[in-house]
Amino acid sequence: MVDNKFLSKLSQNLIEILDDEKYYDITIEVGNDPYIKTFHAHMIILNYRSPYLRRILSMIENNNDGTLMHIKLSNISPEIFHVLLRYIYGGKLSLEEYDASDIIKILVAANELNLQELIPYLESFLIENKKDWMEQNFDLIYKSSFENDSFSKLQKYCTDLISKEPIKIFNSLNFFSIPEKLLITIIQNENLQLSEIQVWERVIEWGLAQNLDLPSNPTNFSKDDFNTLKNTLQQCIPFIKFYNLTSREFLKKVLPYKKILPKLLYKDLLNYFLDNDSDSNDPVKESEPIIVTKEIKLKDIDSKIITFQQAELISKWINELEKLTTSYEFKLLYRDSRDWSSGLFSRFKKFHEICNNQSRTIVIIKVKGSKDILGGYNPIEWKSDSSYGITKNSFIFSFNNDGIDDYILSHVKNEKKAIFNSSFYDIGPSFGDGDLYLYQNHPNNFGELRIRCRKNSYERQIKEIEINDSCFSEVEVFQII
Repeated sequence: MVDNKFLSKLSQNLIEILDDEKYYDITIEVGNDPYIKTFHAHMIILNYRSPYLRRILSMIENNNDGTLMHIKLSNISPEIFHVLLRYIYGGKLSLEEYDASDIIKILVAANELNLQELIPYLESFLIENKKDWMEQNFDLIYKSSFENDSFSKLQKYCTDLISKEPIKIFNSLNFFSIPEKLLITIIQNENLQLSEIQVWERVIEWGLAQNLDLPSNPTNFSKDDFNTLKNTLQQCIPFIKFYNLTSREFLKKVLPYKKILPKLLYKDLLNYFLDNDSDSNDPVKESEPIIVTKEIKLKDIDSKIITFQQAELISKWINELEKLTTSYEFKLLYRDSRDWSSGLFSRFKKFHEICNNQSRTIVIIKVKGSKDILGGYNPIEWKSDSSYGITKNSFIFSFNNDGIDDYILSHVKNEKKAIFNSSFYDIGPSFGDGDLYLYQNHPNNFGELRIRCRKNSYERQIKEIEINDSCFSEVEVFQII
């Protein structure tokens, strides 16, 4: 049987070696001006106890002139290094005497010194003993955990709290310090137990906190002030469910900030709430607030071309033609870079094999050498029979960047030629009589991949293209389910 009763004595003796000023052979300068402290230590212990320090020592030539070896650690405070140096020697670390913020610093420093055995211990101690503090200082925990790949337990803690109890983050002391990406994740969370107007108010407060020079009252905003707040919140606004507001909430809380909303969204919201009150001379019935129906929600989109916000806008266009369910998704059917192989001479053979007989599909095209994105919606099935598909609900569109403000939407005007179903595999998904036409130009080395956009069967031309047409770099086809 192994008897560990003597380990405490060994630990004590090693600490005494650290405290003894007689036999050290290295000095360690820790911290930055004006808080710098020099520690005395022993190379042999550092070499075997810290992989990080071993690596540093291996790169420094030992002096034969009697001078001590000297290293600098500027990224760690002297107080925290003192704690870890005693652990390196004695193998003991009592955390009860430290507050949570110091333990976070110890954790980060332990990771830098590559004391990997300490990391899960420190993480568990925080989660089990400092839960309330961590919730109130979630921004620090989140930032620290995801800046360090080794902090897997803290990362899981953060992910679980975001998923299951996002309200705690909204109510944390440092809510205004959380990063934009985290804010977006929270406001998308269905478990967030706040009304939509509360979400809107907190998002506005967060935006103002990022720009402390802005007035607190929007009536005092200049044009530049509105633009500043708009730029700060442009990624958050698409995820606010404005259609869940009452008319009174929209009038009192959203309308004062109308200049930070995308023009199309503001126009739609104004029409929506006016329509809901169309039976009254007063645009808002303050005594009888109208609760509007829940807006449709896009689950996710696996796209290399369009953003989530663009997908949401496209789904809104579809919803105006065909009412979607409250929850839906874009299912990826075809991606050119994934499904095409060099062994296929005809570029779109796989498209026809995968997408034939599939309905309610969205085609997304990335134009080569530009930020332009083209696309179209086909509510009926694709075929390969050299026919035209007939529908009144198709449309084509273009974005000139990855935003949602600058686009062209074009509905079909000749429904008898809404969709072109080619029987040739060198022609891809196409709309109208050349309105949006993808093809492979065979004479040039397996064929350049080209796009044609010429107004015929649809209301508007979605892109001005030279005589030789443009090339595309990626094509995706999604199905609405």
